Amino acid sequence: MSSGTASSTTLRRAVQADTVVVLDGGLSVVLAEAGCDLSSDLWTAALLSDSPDQVVAAHRRYLAAGAQVSTTASYQASRDGFGSTGMSPEEADRLIGDSVRLARQAQDAATSEAPTWVAASVGPYGAALADGSEYRGDYGVSARTLRDFHARRLEVLAAASPDVLAVETIPDVREAEVLVPLLDDLGVDAWFSYTVADGRTRAGQPLDDAFAVAAGSSSIIAAGVNCCAPDEVLDALLAVRAAGVPAGVAYPNQGRTWDAEGHAWTGRASFDLDLVPSWIEAGARLVGGCCEVGPDHISALAATLGRSAPQQ
Repeated sequence: MSSGTASSTTLRRAVQADTVVVLDGGLSVVLAEAGCDLSSDLWTAALLSDSPDQVVAAHRRYLAAGAQVSTTASYQASRDGFGSTGMSPEEADRLIGDSVRLARQAQDAATSEAPTWVAASVGPYGAALADGSEYRGDYGVSARTLRDFHARRLEVLAAASPDVLAVETIPDVREAEVLVPLLDDLGVDAWFSYTVADGRTRAGQPLDDAFAVAAGSSSIIAAGVNCCAPDEVLDALLAVRAAGVPAGVAYPNQGRTWDAEGHAWTGRASFDLDLVPSWIEAGARLVGGCCEVGPDHISALAATLGRSAPQQ
């Protein structure tokens, strides 16, 4: 395989072959360390316009640490969000597509011989509200509103040719019930992850019901959880297996709690890599980190999974 290029094997095939793939960590961790301003409602998506080179550099940090998947800076990107800054829908679509191109650019410049893939991040409706709604769900809007919000963005991201769509931090089964048919209609591989707390979705629904929505989907290659406490992961993966979804995905945060008013994480970190073998035994084939999980942690994760970080 040539250096710095995407794998000739699809991520779906890698997962089906029981390969454990190392995901990246929180893009915001590296961008904040680089001094980037992440205070706007667009969060990391603001840098698609303001500092694209910093986005590429952040992706490269994770690839150098041993990550095999570059997750794009599109989590909080939408026409509505960019439109609030005065951009036209066409300009917004271009920047959303640029998120995939920047991740691919980072991979093209990387030195790893390991297979790599680009995952286009698809955040929930609540992320665009920038008020912590993705940790509550039950937005009080109609299914049609959710469908209209997601459909165009999914089409734009798919047109940029990522290897997979990372539909992530979904807090509510009602949003999943809109997203899964959209993904199947689009026909692009995706993983689907909820954010959970106390053994339920953030909106309070049982995990068995949550993952049943993903069962039988033609597009979803793995389902699981992200941006949750690490001790929530195992039960969620067992629910994924019980639902009959082919594989699990797990990328928790450091275990602290997001204070939406104070715009800060509080509490104690609890992401212990000793938990990871039990996740893999429970079916996780895509494993990484989310908020506050940086390159050092991903490097240690890659080592735990028997891979060394690539030479810089």
